[in-house]
Amino acid sequence: MKTALSCALLTLCAVPALAAGADSAAVPLPLQQVLVLPAVGRSGRVPIASDPVEASIVQGKWKPPAAGDTVQLPDGKTAAWKAAAVGDNQTAAVLRGGYADVVVMLAQPENVIMDARADLLAYVNGTLQPGDVYANGTLPLPIHLRAGRNDLLFLCDSRSLQVKLTPSASPVTLSLADTTLPDVPAQGRGQVFGALPVLNDTNLVQSGMEIEASARGARSVYTPLPQMLPYSARKLMFRVNYPSQKADASLPVTLRLLQHGRLLGTVSLSLRVRGPYETCKKTFVSGIDGSVQYYAINPAHPLPGQKRLPALCLTLHGAGVEAIGQADAYESKSWLTFVAPTNRRPFGFDWEDWGRLDALEVLHIAQHTLPVDVKRTYLAGHSMGGHGTWQVGVLYPDRFAAIGPSAAWISFQYYLGMKPPAAPTPVQAMFERANNASNTLLMGHNYAQEGVYVLQGLADHTVPPNEAEFMVKYLAKFHHDFQYHFQPGAGHWWDVSKEPGADCVDWRPMYQFFAHHVLAPEASMRHLQFTTVNPGVTARDYWMTLEELHHAMLPGSADIVFDPGQRLFHGTTHNLACLSINLTRLLQPGADVRIKLDDDKTVVAHWPASGRLWLQHTGNTWLATPPLSSRFKTPQRSGPFKLAFNHDFCLVYGTHGTPAENAWARHKARYDAETFWYRGNGSVKVMPDTSFQAGKNPNRSVILYGNADTNSAWPALLSGSPVQVTENQVKAGAHLFAGTNLACLFLRPRAGSATACVGVVGGTGLAGMRLTSRLPIFVSGLAWPDCTVLNTSVLTEGETGVLMAGFFGNNWSIGQGEFAYSSAK
Repeated sequence: MKTALSCALLTLCAVPALAAGADSAAVPLPLQQVLVLPAVGRSGRVPIASDPVEASIVQGKWKPPAAGDTVQLPDGKTAAWKAAAVGDNQTAAVLRGGYADVVVMLAQPENVIMDARADLLAYVNGTLQPGDVYANGTLPLPIHLRAGRNDLLFLCDSRSLQVKLTPSASPVTLSLADTTLPDVPAQGRGQVFGALPVLNDTNLVQSGMEIEASARGARSVYTPLPQMLPYSARKLMFRVNYPSQKADASLPVTLRLLQHGRLLGTVSLSLRVRGPYETCKKTFVSGIDGSVQYYAINPAHPLPGQKRLPALCLTLHGAGVEAIGQADAYESKSWLTFVAPTNRRPFGFDWEDWGRLDALEVLHIAQHTLPVDVKRTYLAGHSMGGHGTWQVGVLYPDRFAAIGPSAAWISFQYYLGMKPPAAPTPVQAMFERANNASNTLLMGHNYAQEGVYVLQGLADHTVPPNEAEFMVKYLAKFHHDFQYHFQPGAGHWWDVSKEPGADCVDWRPMYQFFAHHVLAPEASMRHLQFTTVNPGVTARDYWMTLEELHHAMLPGSADIVFDPGQRLFHGTTHNLACLSINLTRLLQPGADVRIKLDDDKTVVAHWPASGRLWLQHTGNTWLATPPLSSRFKTPQRSGPFKLAFNHDFCLVYGTHGTPAENAWARHKARYDAETFWYRGNGSVKVMPDTSFQAGKNPNRSVILYGNADTNSAWPALLSGSPVQVTENQVKAGAHLFAGTNLACLFLRPRAGSATACVGVVGGTGLAGMRLTSRLPIFVSGLAWPDCTVLNTSVLTEGETGVLMAGFFGNNWSIGQGEFAYSSAK
């Protein structure tokens, strides 16, 4: 059977499977109905969206609709399901932000690959599947269709919906829909690695598989694959050896999927062969989730006799742009190498969250593997990458000598008008605080340490000039080393010089400005001013590290002057609980050092054995103390909740609940893994609690699905947690919340590790568990506090259904933390 849904707006047809040797023409199958529903609630870049359709699914009351059925909206009005004719142009306005219910009738069960585009998500016979919101065709999903009626309910994000259902050619297949491939260098032999989706379209766990990669003239390589859940997809690594090749050629590669030596399928692809001064792609394994990522390089082409190492520019692409396209946009330079990370995807995370971490991983690799002068490291970007330049530049000012945002929006808060409520409730205030790392201007004075060049087209209608104009006025208040250029008549992407390289990114005056900037030697930095809202995101500025804040996710700062003659550090702090200073970067060891902060008495400290001085603020007094224990919140491990999804994280679902709860846990873990694949090019390990071994991989973060009664990994990881989720209740310190409709998201430090966390996506019963299913985690511009407890009323009544939200104290306790509570039941 082959089913295809596509037309200008909504085209639906189904075609039966063909027997061997049958005519290949598609024979349409009749569809019983296609119904559409307009947008029914508040959605967008918000942590909690009101949606009466989702509410009925969560409460187990959902029934497939019939034409004329109505849905009551939060404002008391109703919306009706309407039949959609094939090719009916009137469906456009209805589909945007609304639902489409597609019914497929089959005479017999069928395993198929679903390729749906322009949907946010889908329920296939009630099972949640991620959506291809960008309609780029990179999300083939194995699903099972039963005999009889199948309901495919899509939440749409566009004026069109396209779906193709194709019968599986093999129980497990390799897909070329979403490859991550390296280039190979001309001349010389070696090994590289890439990745592609592997699809398990069976109801069995698949194991014992491997990929054999063969290239002509090189030895084949076998890469073992991990187990795969039933009806799941995961992007997995393969390795391939390459022979010596000529530049500008291509290297054909054959991949064979084997299971216990039996051939399941074969695909062919090719790798580009690149010369030493050509732009190229390189792959690496990310420490975030063990996935294969790539970055692009536009290498410097040194002049004859040039001895000085090239400078390095980390360049961030705009929305929808590939990293290799960003690298190709620059003219090759003799003095500068461009390195372009991916943001995990062309849209990715707007260079926040995991997009920011990708930029940092690539920067680290480039500075340690490429022949570059790290003291001349710069940061630039266009459009969304311009926003990334503002973001990454403000968070890490000691890593870049100068930054150059082009056509840059400042922040979600400013660009999208996501202003906080004028008088927020305590719960709203907690959610606003959780997202403060996204609020660029809260840390804006950090730009004073970097040269800044602002570039903008005056006829840009994508990112209006008011963004750059605001930043120029903002910088003028305190910055003494910035320049700007507004190009008359230029739009979003522009090139007036007609020379190699696009002027909107490769603007010659900006790079001349860069060339005059060098990172200062650390010992020469006698005065540091630095602000952070979360040490877990950014804490260090040269020799100073802001280790802990008094109030989580609110700006904390230090303004400290170093007097080497008196071996004295003096200055002021704000919202700072713990500070450390790396004395070895500034002083000869031996004699005591003195500290005077916030007009407190002068503290005399002996030279610490480690060379790092630790200072704790207790009451109104600063004291020299031992190093901060990893049992506390530290820059290596803190909240809020999304930071649990790091450090080679894995997802562990419970199997000790009711059959429905177990099914939810497995499908939710799979859904999150596949969502992170789609949005973050990820490859997340998913396992049942029965396979989890607490003593293995102790520095890996673990996300638990279920609760203490349904997930057997809970006691080993969370027995000492002040938050306990069980069937029918959540206990959080002295607070007890009862009911089967409660959901809970929280993170805790993983015992025995200084970096790993344990995250929980759980509920007190099936309704509470289902409530977590669509809570947005892998979306930039929004965040969750350390701990949130909510009930199903949030889907119809909004944030009044949030029972508890806030931040653990620095000792990870509730008592020393800050939480807001609601009286909702």
